[in-house]
Amino acid sequence: MDLSAAAEWRPPASWERMTVIDAHTGGEPFRIVIDGLPEIPGNTVLDRRRYALENLDHLRRATMWEPRGHADMYGGWVGPPVEEDSDLSVLFLHNEGFSTMCGHGIIALTTALLDLGIVARSETDQTLKIDTPAGRITATAKINDGRVETVSFLNVASFVVATDATADVQTLGEVTYDLAFGGGFYAYVDAASVGVDLSDTSALIAEGRRIKTAVGGTTKISHPEHPDLGFLYGVIFTGAAKDAGNHSRNVCVFADGEIDRSPTGTGVSGRLALLHHRGEIGLGDKVTIESITGSTFEGSASAKTTVGGIPAIIPEVTGTAAILGRSEYWFDPDDKIGKGFLLR
Repeated sequence: MDLSAAAEWRPPASWERMTVIDAHTGGEPFRIVIDGLPEIPGNTVLDRRRYALENLDHLRRATMWEPRGHADMYGGWVGPPVEEDSDLSVLFLHNEGFSTMCGHGIIALTTALLDLGIVARSETDQTLKIDTPAGRITATAKINDGRVETVSFLNVASFVVATDATADVQTLGEVTYDLAFGGGFYAYVDAASVGVDLSDTSALIAEGRRIKTAVGGTTKISHPEHPDLGFLYGVIFTGAAKDAGNHSRNVCVFADGEIDRSPTGTGVSGRLALLHHRGEIGLGDKVTIESITGSTFEGSASAKTTVGGIPAIIPEVTGTAAILGRSEYWFDPDDKIGKGFLLR
């Protein structure tokens, strides 16, 4: 037996190949494709997102779904910038499609780009400007001993749409929620108010799906500047933190029943907008939000702004990521099930 033969073997030239870097932020996976993607045309990242939705969804399924991924996999496709002074762009993808912004993805992507030398790393704190479908993100890596220690990012303008709204939800009855935008639209629900334990993943997914269906089906959701952003991305259950030193806990159920292992960067951003709207935090006040795994993001409202005349804040969110490994995927054209499937 010669196990080293596996390292030398090469697939037939007719097979497509894709090389990825796997990382995680607070336990939430982020799969970065570094080779094997076709060119994705578009003058804006929203244009590229539309093209990917219409023409490249088979590649999303093949890398996010089983057998290479799973129902809770998340990923990013890196591309050239669209703004003159930006460094790169990224499309975010998951089990349902292509999202508009992803905070944990920004943290993982910045860490991987710098630590792997894809972007030349300085010896001091370093900033990357990243174009996303929701807008440009400014990410700053804190460098310590030649590696990225933490990443902070200034998100797109985040704002409150409604507070104490209600929806009639199957099995739950009338549910009270807040609606806010932090790169995507989320319905925020106090977990205790609907009898959901923030550690019970089955209940969180089931009730999160029901609430998303009810709110999304009865509430007109629109972004004042970009129609493509006007949809309910997920439901965030909130509750008390397990660590008394932290502010609270976020558990996000998004896309097609995915549950975020991190506190959700865009969800924390919308939450900061809500806290500022209610006068619970001022500009610069920092809060630490836990996830279902106990990992944390630190967040603050860094500045006031407006979006289409709506009062908004610029959130700053900080977290840490780790690189897990590099893989090359092969796509045998005769392997029909390898094109992707989900059991959940």
